[in-house]
Amino acid sequence: MSDIDKILESCKTVAVVGLSPRPDRDSNGVAAYLQEMGCRIIPVNPAASEILGEKCYPTLASIPDSVDVVDIFRRPEEVPAIVADAIKIGTQAVWMQKGVISQEGASMARDAGLMVVMDECMECEVRARAKG
Repeated sequence: MSDIDKILESCKTVAVVGLSPRPDRDSNGVAAYLQEMGCRIIPVNPAASEILGEKCYPTLASIPDSVDVVDIFRRPEEVPAIVADAIKIGTQAVWMQKGVISQEGASMARDAGLMVVMDECMECEVRARAKG
């Protein structure tokens, strides 16, 4: 079973780093779709207090609940610091969205025992599996 399959099968709480409050942004559309499919979304954006009806947190470390997967919508150079925070909070997986590529971040996550997906859209993968 691939990391993508394992993540989508077992991860129900998704912290979305870089989630935009703007409905026209990819991060917002992906997170809204994941919500529709039954995932709990935890927005991470220091510039917002609430997105998609969920309390927004400024950092991963400020989230009081456990997080199954960290979905990253940030520039590749920001990924290693985000992965370091993801490791600290004890998440199971790191997912770098389409266009987000960080070999350093991926290596850090794998070395810490996390599942890693890079340069893939979580919504696209969920839709593909929903179709069978």
